[in-house]
Amino acid sequence: MSELGPTTVPPQDSGDTGLREGQVDDAVRSEGRAEYPASDRATTPSGDSSHRRQKEDDEKEKPQSSISEARGEVDEEKLKGEDDGVPTDPNEVWWDGPNDPENPQNWSNTRKWVITLVAATLTINVTFSSTAPASATMKIAREYGLSQTVATLVTSLFLCGYVLGPIVWSAASELYGRRLIFIISIAMYVLFILGQALAKNPETLLVTRFLSGVSAAAPLTNSGGLIADIWDPVTRGHAMSLFSASVFIGPVMGPIVGGFIAGSTITWKWIFWIMMIFGGVVWVLTILFIPETYGPVLLLKKAKRLRKEDPVANKDKYASLEKGDWSLKGIAQRTIYKPFIILAKEPILVLITIYLSVVYGILYGCLEAFPIIFAEKRGLNFGETGLIFLGIGIGSTLGSIINTYLQYHYKYLVPFWKGMPPPEERLSSSIIAGPMLVIGSFWLGWTGGYASVPWYVPALSTILLGMSFNLVFISFLTYIVDTYLMHAASALAVNTIFRSAVGAAFPLFTSQMFHGMTIQWACTMLGFISLALAPSPIIFYLYGARIRQLSKFAPCIDLKIRKGLEAAGKLPKDSLTSKEKGARNGLPQAKKMYYEMMKAKRDAGDAAAQKA
Repeated sequence: MSELGPTTVPPQDSGDTGLREGQVDDAVRSEGRAEYPASDRATTPSGDSSHRRQKEDDEKEKPQSSISEARGEVDEEKLKGEDDGVPTDPNEVWWDGPNDPENPQNWSNTRKWVITLVAATLTINVTFSSTAPASATMKIAREYGLSQTVATLVTSLFLCGYVLGPIVWSAASELYGRRLIFIISIAMYVLFILGQALAKNPETLLVTRFLSGVSAAAPLTNSGGLIADIWDPVTRGHAMSLFSASVFIGPVMGPIVGGFIAGSTITWKWIFWIMMIFGGVVWVLTILFIPETYGPVLLLKKAKRLRKEDPVANKDKYASLEKGDWSLKGIAQRTIYKPFIILAKEPILVLITIYLSVVYGILYGCLEAFPIIFAEKRGLNFGETGLIFLGIGIGSTLGSIINTYLQYHYKYLVPFWKGMPPPEERLSSSIIAGPMLVIGSFWLGWTGGYASVPWYVPALSTILLGMSFNLVFISFLTYIVDTYLMHAASALAVNTIFRSAVGAAFPLFTSQMFHGMTIQWACTMLGFISLALAPSPIIFYLYGARIRQLSKFAPCIDLKIRKGLEAAGKLPKDSLTSKEKGARNGLPQAKKMYYEMMKAKRDAGDAAAQKA
């Protein structure tokens, strides 16, 4: 359905969505800078070369007894996402101070929200196209003389495009930025949909569906990174919650619109014409309202401009992007080999990938299961069956609201943990989502399997399913980003590849499974699989820090900060195993520190006003 890239975040996913709180967003989004360690990067500016030299002089006067002390006390600029990891080479081009208007983080909130809404609309568009033709599967089968399984490839091949797409577009966005990739990919996407509308044979239809899926992966892959480009750590969670809700609107709209067209007297090809018109509109919106937001590309343009303005004085100026390894081997290492190496060596990533693949499979299995439950069993027509998907949309929206509430404590944790709270704090959403998925699966099966039960009883279960889908995705994808930091792009890429493959496979056998096993036992099997996976976020919350210590790819910066906080008496000794309230995340102490900081700021403002 969607890449939250979040889903959802670095180039490979979007997801990217909360994301890393300030220090490493740029590193996660640009793995290609081998010469410049990702942990030394920041999304938000910290100053020009003179500002950097002053910071270095100031740091020499500070005791370096711990990571937390070395990072210094967090001031208001830290709350905006500032980090002190700016380049130390004076020839490397960086932002001109913390308020540089060229830095997307400093754009007005109005402009940021417009960009966020357009990115959300892009995602609605491409995910709408993933599900809209599913309602016309039987008509497509009849017109081209295909079996129902082969006709289902119209949906599955589009999702197969999600497997290849992240590899193509993430590598391209690292070099060319967000804007150009959005414009090119959506133009290709619209043209391939035109090919589907005009297809005279099934071969043309299926090939263009796959190619449009590859093109559609671009906004899914890069929209999360775009949001991370422009929003500071404190506000970013709200933007990501809004974005993640929009990620589920498209797949919900698809069966509704497709169902009414398939059930009407007009040709089913109007589904593709509407998809093309919708795609054309959002392509125009992209050109008009989405500027370049990717920091490394903006700094590259700045470096070129400086060299052009004064070729003598600025001849040695360069951007970090120019130092990256852009050979075919280097790109293949980052986008193909590395993701699978991480998956093979990381038990956390393996379990999360399995869980999200199951969720993704159930999600796309609903496209084939709902017609059996509501059309065959209860006699609903195509359009009415499509309306059942509204339950998933309502549930996913509620899930975003719940996630916003559950992540509110990050407002306090970010400054207390020097911008690097424990990744396990992201898991609260998936902890409550696990039981929802189990209950929703059993509810759908054991009420949907009996025609005597009114249609609205199984339909209500879809709200629980939608909530669980959204909460699990937001929670686990942001946990991956927070855990693997500069390696998160690779971790998310392999996660995307596997769950998209499972999502593509599910519709091919869902109909046979629900007919052969019956609705009750097919949903029961899915419910028990979900039940087996439900404890995984609890296990990660309790033992994730210890597991991460053994990882070759998880930097575990929060554990180093934890030691500093324990040494300073801000956390109890052995805080990970302490039974003391708030010992694990330091929330009581974080709230106290936050309110003291806000009070000091107000007092300083009052004093300045009195002097004036």
